[in-house]
Amino acid sequence: MKTAFLFSGQGAQYVGMGQELYNQEQIVKDTFTEASDLLGFSVADLCFTENEQLNETKYTQPAILTVSTAFLRLLKSKGFTADATAGLSLGEYTALVASGALDFSDAVKLVHKRGQYMAEAAPTGSGKMVAVMNTPAETIEKCCKEASEFGIVTPANYNTPQQIVIGGEVAAVEKAEELLTAAGAKRMIPLNVSGPFHTALLASASDRLAEELKTITFKEMDIPVISNTTAEIMQQDQIKALLTKQVMSPVRFSDSIVTLKNMGIEQMVEIGPGKTLTGFIKKIDRAIATSRVEDSKTLEQTITFLGGSNGANQ
Repeated sequence: MKTAFLFSGQGAQYVGMGQELYNQEQIVKDTFTEASDLLGFSVADLCFTENEQLNETKYTQPAILTVSTAFLRLLKSKGFTADATAGLSLGEYTALVASGALDFSDAVKLVHKRGQYMAEAAPTGSGKMVAVMNTPAETIEKCCKEASEFGIVTPANYNTPQQIVIGGEVAAVEKAEELLTAAGAKRMIPLNVSGPFHTALLASASDRLAEELKTITFKEMDIPVISNTTAEIMQQDQIKALLTKQVMSPVRFSDSIVTLKNMGIEQMVEIGPGKTLTGFIKKIDRAIATSRVEDSKTLEQTITFLGGSNGANQ
């Protein structure tokens, strides 16, 4: 049975993420140590102690990437591999690590800078993001277009057929909410995020990231990575361009899951903090079997889950 590994995005972070497996598994501890040495601060302290920094995007991003990579390495050490991979926004960088294209040492420094660029492009309070529930994509896109005379507002995340997140400048997003209400949208949830990511407000971050990406060497991928931006298999010569574009383009997660299914993927493992992606997959296609890894209990469940599959043998 073909397997995909999926990686958590920003927003999944919480104090204590990774701590149990850090205390139990040397490979997890070693990954945290490697990240700390590269970044110049303790990633263990960042993840395991109450602090203000964990929710600051320039720290959130390397923290989640470190936790997710540590769990990936743990799974691989137990003999499990994937046939394809993808991630939600930030998680795309861990997916590239999983594919063999991007070294962890480069990835963790890169996302630290990516977070800094994103925070500086769209400081906290500069915009708004709202999850629009059970409303057709065409309706959401039309309302955003009409509201654009008040500023930037566009779809930012196509998470599931029932949940699309819009984002942009506050006045424009609030106008879009008014138009959506008039169009019949019953439920909209403002999101507690530090900036309106995946919108044109991140253009300066995209430009700065493009410069940084010029210094990174991407190796040939061992397994396919599905791009957030196109929801198609990422081509080797397009990696840098797609990562540059991804910062300010909508995340097409729902379509990415459909692409994986069309590739013959029948089971998916969410690797990293939380269970957001598992929840999305169930709303996209209940026929896809799912498991996840974020602590010792879910690790054991995933080992059992993968035990009999062809795509990820022990």
